[in-house]
Amino acid sequence: MICLLTLGIVNTYDRIKVLDAHYRAIARAAPICYAYGFSLALFDFPFSMNADELVDYVAEKTTIGESGKYLKILHQKGHLFVSELPKKGFQPQLGSLVITSSMPEQKFSVTPESLADEIMKNKSFLVLVGLGHKGLPKELFSLSRYHLDITSQGISLETCTAIGCIPAYIMGIVHSRRKQK
Repeated sequence: MICLLTLGIVNTYDRIKVLDAHYRAIARAAPICYAYGFSLALFDFPFSMNADELVDYVAEKTTIGESGKYLKILHQKGHLFVSELPKKGFQPQLGSLVITSSMPEQKFSVTPESLADEIMKNKSFLVLVGLGHKGLPKELFSLSRYHLDITSQGISLETCTAIGCIPAYIMGIVHSRRKQK
């Protein structure tokens, strides 16, 4: 069994008009996903284009991520997913859903260390981050039995900070524990 780790970004900004924040977040997320072995899933983004067109569009719009180099690689390797936000649940092949929040529901709260332990057991996860000042839609919280506060202190992080911090911190734990074995 192969572990699949996916960073999912849910757009909570405008769903009709493309904003700088949309393509900049994608460009920032791609090298992080590539560096730490995550796929990238984009939900509810206002792009009316297929994945090939989206990759070219992002590369054309910004120099972040070496002008889309890592987004292109993710796409070529089949590690870029673009879709609407599912109404009844996420694709099971993306792994168990992890909601990120500075205010996780206590009964579903999971630590970065326990996620790392599960990853080491080849468990797959889809880690969702909200793009926009509203964070993730509250209706998503009930779809997951894992709620992660990456700071473990209730500190709210800006989206792109969270995008960088979550994979780096979790995979840092995984790599450290693998070296100990």
